[in-house]
Amino acid sequence: MTLEIRRSRLADVPAARRLGAEAFGVPDSPPPEPEPDTWPAANTRPWVALDDGEVVAALGVRAFASWWHGTRVPTAGLAGVTVAAERRGSGLLRPLVDTALAEAREAGDLVSTLYPSSAGIYRGLGYEVVGAFEDVRFPMAALAAVRPPTGDVRARRATAADVPAVRRVYEDWASAQNGPLSRAEAPFTMEPDEMVGPDAEYTGVTLAVTGAGPDERVLGFASWSRGAGYDRTNALEVDDLVALTPDAARVLWRLLGSFAAVAGSVQVSTSGGWSGLDPARLVLPDHAASSEPRPYMLRLLDVPGALGAAVVAPVTARVPFAVVDPRTPDLEGAWVLEAAGARVGVTPDDGAVPGDRMTFTSAGLAQSYAGAQSTANLRLAGDLTGPARHDAVWDALWGGRQVHVRDYF
Repeated sequence: MTLEIRRSRLADVPAARRLGAEAFGVPDSPPPEPEPDTWPAANTRPWVALDDGEVVAALGVRAFASWWHGTRVPTAGLAGVTVAAERRGSGLLRPLVDTALAEAREAGDLVSTLYPSSAGIYRGLGYEVVGAFEDVRFPMAALAAVRPPTGDVRARRATAADVPAVRRVYEDWASAQNGPLSRAEAPFTMEPDEMVGPDAEYTGVTLAVTGAGPDERVLGFASWSRGAGYDRTNALEVDDLVALTPDAARVLWRLLGSFAAVAGSVQVSTSGGWSGLDPARLVLPDHAASSEPRPYMLRLLDVPGALGAAVVAPVTARVPFAVVDPRTPDLEGAWVLEAAGARVGVTPDDGAVPGDRMTFTSAGLAQSYAGAQSTANLRLAGDLTGPARHDAVWDALWGGRQVHVRDYF
């Protein structure tokens, strides 16, 4: 076997697509032939592994920013990872992913995320589940009892002129969470022609607004697709429901509930569906729902860079810590974290002694950084060892923001 790993070329596309069809299913209609001027897609870095010239594995790195701890963090999103059926389990995936992530790290990406087909495969590469993107289906009965807003918030249909305000609402919400894409990079940007108008992806985008004229403010939005049919077996599909106030959430839920005569349920793309972690869901009097989750995984690429970019609680602390994990030698090391004035600095510590400090696996660090697990739970799982004297401070620094993601890639 003569293995070559390199960036994909236009001539590799047919073979890579055949692998993709094996892994993810054959599309109903063949995709268009790639054009040299438009391939690869914006902010996408495709990779292939070849054995004696034959494409045997492929993946794409999607370059975007995502929100973590109040900061837009450069992120490498892995997508379309596939290995030829006859070559699975032969060790092709690790060198392919390692090479792609090494380039991402050199490009300045601080973390990497993905939607796994099998979480176990990617745990071996240092990723861990920190959240989920979910399609949650609410029966119309769950919306029927949503009480009216207490203030002057009302619904109106969005126009192209409203898209900048919609973007601001999304950014206000996303910047307070861990995980959402910034939607500043193609293809995730919210463009007027995609949202409203004759060729839009949605039947409508409804705003929750207050005030009038020049004093009007947009407090939330829902982008929805009506679908076919008008009996109660149909679902109204909602890509985004984002509200910055309880009344805005009530207005949008009541608007969706107004379709009860022609649709039996509303399907919302959200996160934290079963437990109600989406704050827009907290105004529902009945939390009956069914959920189809897609787990979301995180891996750090640059420990000092990712932690040092965060805006954290105004805690003054000095915490020695380490990462020891033979699965991710690129992340191993010992550091001292110093926090003051809501900022963090992380410097190498050459004087570290094994066992003298809190020590994470790569999975443990990912979950802690995301705020997905406490230090106590990481210790129960074996992803954190060493002295516990700094656990409470560490939790104070990295807890407090929930993981949400609203874009599938």
